Amino acid sequence: MINETTFHIESWHSVIEFFSEPLQFAFMQRAMLGVLLIGVTSGVMGAYVVTRGLSFLTDALAHSVLPGVAIVYLSGNTGRGAILLGGMVAGVLSGLGVGFLTRGRRLREDVAIGVIFAGMLAAGVAIISRSRNFATDLQHIIIGDILAIGHNDLLLIGVVGAVVLLMVLLFYKELLVVSFDPVLAETLRLPSEGLRMGLIVLLAVAIVMSTQGAGVLMATAMFTIPAATARFWTHRLHVMMAISAAFACVGGIIGMYLAWHLKIAASAAIVLTMTTGFALTFFFSPKRGYLWAVLGLTARKA
Repeated sequence: MINETTFHIESWHSVIEFFSEPLQFAFMQRAMLGVLLIGVTSGVMGAYVVTRGLSFLTDALAHSVLPGVAIVYLSGNTGRGAILLGGMVAGVLSGLGVGFLTRGRRLREDVAIGVIFAGMLAAGVAIISRSRNFATDLQHIIIGDILAIGHNDLLLIGVVGAVVLLMVLLFYKELLVVSFDPVLAETLRLPSEGLRMGLIVLLAVAIVMSTQGAGVLMATAMFTIPAATARFWTHRLHVMMAISAAFACVGGIIGMYLAWHLKIAASAAIVLTMTTGFALTFFFSPKRGYLWAVLGLTARKA
């Protein structure tokens, strides 16, 4: 009896240690807070990305920060604030470029995104090639290093994220109508083009903000995977935003714990965790999951 009690106590101590050990370090506390801040913003904006089929745009905007970041860096401004500003200018200009090229349906959205993406990426590589050490110095822009996030980074991410979410809240109904019922938007005489461009700008700002803390690869995943997962559970946009944000935050925290205990890259652990969650949802979600559909077909055939 004593041995069994001792075993249970040691098990509980192991569980507590599993969760408390990483939190003893300030850099892990900052990283987890950063993941939560990025998760909420990316989850909400990701709902627009998935429902409007803008996943390619997300990837393009994430890579479009390179020219702006490169120019700022080569000018001698190596502070995170200056780098964020440079990346944000490049990202917003890229978003506006896509919006302009697709205005009036003169060019298909995927084609416009491809043109802007290729041009901005080439410009970034051209600027980077002028410095031998530049690619190494800015490796965190592509791969990301959420563990290196500082207090000022958290402040920037929090403020920018709050502004983006506030704009979504203020213009939620208008963006909803423009995104899903353009005919109704014209009937209501809403400024459809202005709202469309505004949404692209908000998305660009949110993505650039995320890349500064999470890197291009992780930011792209966080704007796509959580929302794609949430879509299996609901078709209502505001519910999808909430589920997507929650999934991004939970997946991010679980990924951080796995990265700590398995000693692997945090960004990779987070993306793999969210991908696993998406796979489970794809196969097992009630009514909309793949296996549910297979069972339904089997039942009808029987």
